[in-house]
Amino acid sequence: MSRQSPAWFDQQYNNRARVADSADILDRWGRASKLVREQSPCLLDLAYGEAQTERLDVFTTHVPNAPVMVFLHGGYWRALDKSDCSFLASSFVDEGAMVVIPNYSLCPTVGMERIPLQLVQALAWVWRHAAEHGGDPMRVILVGHSAGGHLACMLNCCDWKAVAPDLPHHLIKGVLAISGIYDLSPLRQAPFLQVDLKLDADTVRRLSPAQFPAPEAPVYAIVGAQESDEFKRQNRLIRQAWGRRVVPICEEIPGCNHFDILHELADPQSRSHQLARRLLELRWYSALL
Repeated sequence: MSRQSPAWFDQQYNNRARVADSADILDRWGRASKLVREQSPCLLDLAYGEAQTERLDVFTTHVPNAPVMVFLHGGYWRALDKSDCSFLASSFVDEGAMVVIPNYSLCPTVGMERIPLQLVQALAWVWRHAAEHGGDPMRVILVGHSAGGHLACMLNCCDWKAVAPDLPHHLIKGVLAISGIYDLSPLRQAPFLQVDLKLDADTVRRLSPAQFPAPEAPVYAIVGAQESDEFKRQNRLIRQAWGRRVVPICEEIPGCNHFDILHELADPQSRSHQLARRLLELRWYSALL
């Protein structure tokens, strides 16, 4: 891999260039998300920290003491917003889960190391406040897409007792990592990203989940079958790094690219949706499992 050219790394990792209608898909996300926020019970822009970017949206459900799904958006740590992903909440709320979607600061305004620290505080907020909005803090799972998959796996390795004594040892009960990046070293060789991310060897070492000790909570790792060879390799890598006990599911989702895999997640009949349901321990499971 190291012998490949910078253009090759750009081709492998620049998903907006790889997917011809990516701009249309992102526009659809925004329009659908606006509709969900208008029509669903939700609390928007709740503060989990002091920075203006440290805000989250909570989508409540009719089911008391509901499991909590925290969704971490992608965008290569430098783009997108929680408001682009509200559309994912609708079907899970209908099925009895509370959904929380946090924002975080973006590169290059902050360095990448700041982002997981912010999201640690977002998860601490969820633990402390979920019950106020009908959620069960003992049943919190993470779902992350792309950069969000990376962040979800980082958070799964957090020592929560070291963050604050009121937090439990095992705050996160499971992770669904979608099209994630677990070894950041190739991104140093992708010019379209390095201008904003400014990764160096030390940052890569400290922020690559594949180099962390395996966590306790299970990780389901999935990727679209139409994604690049590098994204498929990254998906396999997290199982190789952490083993089958922690990563019991490592799959390619047929017919999906890097963006429309989230349409699959929103579909109650889909494989990825059912995997999220399994982690949430909702009452029924599809025969897809």
